[in-house]
Order: sequence, then C-alpha cells, then structure tokens
Amino acid sequence: MYMQNETAAALSCLRCGAEYELNDYTTGCPACLEQGYPVSLEVTYAGTEKWTVDPRLRGMQRFADRLPYRTFPTLGEGDTPLIELADLADELGLAGLWLKNEGQNPTGSHKDRMSAQVVARAKATGRTTVVAASSGNAGASLAAYAAAAGLRCVVVTTVGMNQTWEQAVRATGAELVAAHDSKLRWKYMRKMVETEGWYPVTNYIDPPTGSNLWGVQGYKTCGHEIAEAFQGHAPTAIVVPTSRGDLLWGIWRGLQEAKAAGWIDTLPRLYAAEPFGRLSRVLSGEDYRGQFPGDHSATESIGGSTATFQSLVALRESGGGAVDVAGADALAGQTKLAQRGLYLESSSAVVYAAVRQLKVSGDLGEADRVVLVGTSNGYKDNYFAKLPQMKLIDAADVVSS
Repeated sequence: MYMQNETAAALSCLRCGAEYELNDYTTGCPACLEQGYPVSLEVTYAGTEKWTVDPRLRGMQRFADRLPYRTFPTLGEGDTPLIELADLADELGLAGLWLKNEGQNPTGSHKDRMSAQVVARAKATGRTTVVAASSGNAGASLAAYAAAAGLRCVVVTTVGMNQTWEQAVRATGAELVAAHDSKLRWKYMRKMVETEGWYPVTNYIDPPTGSNLWGVQGYKTCGHEIAEAFQGHAPTAIVVPTSRGDLLWGIWRGLQEAKAAGWIDTLPRLYAAEPFGRLSRVLSGEDYRGQFPGDHSATESIGGSTATFQSLVALRESGGGAVDVAGADALAGQTKLAQRGLYLESSSAVVYAAVRQLKVSGDLGEADRVVLVGTSNGYKDNYFAKLPQMKLIDAADVVSS
C-alpha cells in the first residue's frame, strides 16, 4: 500500500478558498461548481516552512515532503535535465536560455509526474480501474504506471490515434476505447466514473477544471527542480506548452513553495504557449468558461477549445501572459531545436516560437533569463514537415575506384 503524506491537511479551492476534508472531488470545488464555475482544488500541507529534500532518494521521491503520497509507483520519473542554450540565447538577445527536458521522463513526457501520484491515490483508496481521456502522452504514461501498480487501465482516445502511442498503450495490457469526437470521450468517462466506479485521471466535465487534483500535485516537482537548479538566482521567465494548465499551475505552485523555503530569491513570470487564442482571450476579458475553437492540427497534444481557472491563477499571480503560436511556427521551432540536438514533439516545441514572439513584443528583454519547458520528446510525433527523399545507395557506391 502506498503511504499518504501525514502533513497533507486539507483541500482548498483556488477560487473561493473554501476548505474540504481530504477526499476525491473529481469535478472540483462543489461550492463553485454549484455557482457555475468549475475550479480545481489543491492539497494544502501543515508546516509549510518546514520541509526538506531527502538527498538519499532520486527523482520525484526526493520531494516527498510536499507530495500527497510519500511512496508511489516509480519508473524513475523526475530529475530531468536543465540544458543551457547559450548560443540560442545570444541569437535571441537574452541574458540566458535553458530547456527543461521533460522528454527524458520514463515514458517520454511530463505526464509521468502526474501518473505516479494519481495511481498511488487510486491504489490506496481501493480502486481497481483508472481511466483517462487521451490520444497521446497522458494515456501512454497512465498505462505504464497502472501496469506497475497492478491496476486495470482504460484509455478513451479518438479515432485515428497515433500508432506509436496506441502500441505503447496496448503493450502494457491497458484497454483502448475510441470516440469520433474528443468531447464524447468526456461524456463516456463521466458515465463510467459514475456507474462503474472507475477512477478518473484526466478531466471529464465541460467546461473543465483540469486533471485529477491528486495527480496534478506531482507537477510541483518540476518547479522544485527548476528552483533547485538555479541555486537562489531564479530565472525571470518560464514558457510552458499549455492546454488545460495542469503543468503550468503545478510549476507555479512548486516555485512558490521553493521560494517560501528560501531556495530562490524571486519568482519568475510564467507564459503559456498555446496553438491559438484561449488564455490570451480570457486575459483580455473573455469568460474562461467559454469555447475557443481553433486549429491545433500541428500541435495536437495542446489542442482543445477550453481554458481553465488554474491556468489563470498561474499567469495572473506570476505577472506573465499567454502566447498564440501558429502551427507553422511550432514546426519551425521543432526543426530549430532538433538541429540543436533537441528533438521535441511539435506541441512541446511551441516554446521556442513563443519565446521569439515574446522577445519581439517586448515582453522579454535583454536582461531576461528564460527557461523553456520541453514537455515531450518527438520520437512518437507523426506530424512533421515532409523531408526530402533520402539517398538510396547501390553496389556502385561501395566499390573503390
């Protein structure tokens, strides 16, 4: 059985501040939802200033003091590299540029940080089946961690799922169910959660709150690691690929915890990189509960037509903003980073195009020290510009003259 953190004290609403006993509120804050506002809850901890990193452990396990589960199924997640890109910083006119390469997690994306905690919660509360709506990284990650913990896993995907991801999910023994419409996945999930007792890992209501509150806590460790790496002198900005803001919010809360512990002196601004106007429109005055359709064919992993309150918390509290990156620019960013030796999924490579746009707009200046969060590697990405036909050799090419 996985061990819950004894300092986990309560759940708190990000919007109204209402507190609840530790439990599974899979549709967010009941009080806000009754008023028509879907909002996530977060775990709060007793003794906020008194937490330490255990140097004897590796990866996410080092930060057990600020995770809801001290023990959890682990495949080696966390401790991903922070790579300095001094040449690209010079090219862009920045004081510094780094890439936090989350593609180095066990299943190739940041989702492993969430899966470890949410599977621990499911197992500890006696659930037998976990379910996620995903056509990519989240499904592949959950399938792996559920297999490690001995849980049944169902991934509700869409027709035409990338074959590499499909193979990764099936290989673990997880089950795949396909829908023609992405939001139909949420409706199916809700039915199975309410009638069959399946444990939901991703969002299933519309408008959304975000993913499972216990799992999202795992993303704080990405913020912890960034703060730890800079040894007091924090970066001034962090750019994060964003759909419903689980990672964005997690990094922000992790940085706040790190500053409270004295690891960093200041907090950076956070910028959400998205494929079209969602958060940028909300920040300009539109209701976050609205629908924001747009083309995400080149950046499927951060697609969708919705925004979340947790994203607004991270952007507003940090003084950052949102950047809309067109598909062609995302692919150009993917090529640029790949030619630097860093092959990211196109949905992840939006961060390079975003930082260029932020520099042009004046949101970033010559004094800024910027971290790009590369959420996923590109080895399962099947959306890439067509490459020239490779050279075909024959026997004549290997005969000495």
